[in-house]
Amino acid sequence: MNPNSILNRYIIKEMIPPFLMNLMFFIFVFLMRQVLEITNMIVNYKVGFMNFILLLAFSMPFFFVYIIPMSVMLAVLLTFLRLSNDNEVVALKAGGISVYRLIPPVLVFGFVSTVLTAMMAVWGLPWGESAYRQLAFEVVRSNFNVGLKARQFNDSFDGVMFYVNDIDVKTQSLLDVFINDHRKTGITSTVVAPRGFLFQGHEPYTYILRLYNGTVNQVKLESKSAHSIRFDTYDLQLDLKDAVSGMTTRTRKEREMNLSELKALIERSDQKDSHYFSAIMEYHKKFSIPFSCIALALMAIPLGIQTQSTRKSAGLGIGLIAFLIYYLLLSAGIILGETGAYPPAVGMWMPNIIMGGVGVYLTVKTANDRPIGLYTMTRRLKSLFFQAMGFRFRPSL
Repeated sequence: MNPNSILNRYIIKEMIPPFLMNLMFFIFVFLMRQVLEITNMIVNYKVGFMNFILLLAFSMPFFFVYIIPMSVMLAVLLTFLRLSNDNEVVALKAGGISVYRLIPPVLVFGFVSTVLTAMMAVWGLPWGESAYRQLAFEVVRSNFNVGLKARQFNDSFDGVMFYVNDIDVKTQSLLDVFINDHRKTGITSTVVAPRGFLFQGHEPYTYILRLYNGTVNQVKLESKSAHSIRFDTYDLQLDLKDAVSGMTTRTRKEREMNLSELKALIERSDQKDSHYFSAIMEYHKKFSIPFSCIALALMAIPLGIQTQSTRKSAGLGIGLIAFLIYYLLLSAGIILGETGAYPPAVGMWMPNIIMGGVGVYLTVKTANDRPIGLYTMTRRLKSLFFQAMGFRFRPSL
């Protein structure tokens, strides 16, 4: 392909604006989910503005892995929809330019997007996930006493469940404290105190709960004995485990690992369990999802050209349905791959093979001026939907 060709530069230039608009739109949509979790931390743990920005930044690589392929497909689809509606494709064909001649700039655009997505999947995603969880954990750890809620059972500490009836806002003292401590095997301790204070300990991820004028009741299950001790001051050391759902620094998920760590995990696995299959799927996913940029872009070319007689909204609907099918195939591959029903690598690459194969087939039909009946298919699906809902479908003129 000649990169200096007027046609190639023109098509690539036409794809960039819709790509950027789609990218910004999907970033906004996907971030709404993350903002809810971060907002909870802002309200409960007084997260500062800089930490808020950092948490959003650390979330971006995960979203980019999925929204870049989606944006590429819609950008190609919108570009060829516009070219078709303005009869530019017809003019190119009349000038002796085949549909196949329009594919190289799309492949270049898809390849660049593939490289960018691969960088996010291979390096950005592990870094972002680890940094996000570490920062969130540090925020919760340093402000845990701020986020402590009255009249709620709290199990964020190892082996300890405690309940606070009320919190004095001025003195930050805990009122009517109830604690169930089962960290010692065979012994269950219940601590009740009218007042206490929670402050950070000397060791990392530890807190000291200092109670006053309370009672400790211990029950030994083996000897079936009970003891009760009254105290003036009692210090209870607590180890912070999970203050945010799923956030812990002790274990790392597969998607937080880089390629070398995933490969090492696969090689040292003695048995083929769920962790083994998850590691293999994550390893192949770091390459299969980026390559979906090319597969989906190939499918978008005939979809954009074939829908020249339809409304733009119908073409976008078909494009979104195509991406939904890809996502469903990927989800099915993940589910079946985790169970070991078939090789995980097959489940990760099969969506690209299917969507790319369908795209090539539709492109060949389009190049030979053979209609694929997308609009008729859409009308039939719409008619069946309305009939199932009990309405009579009347096609628009």
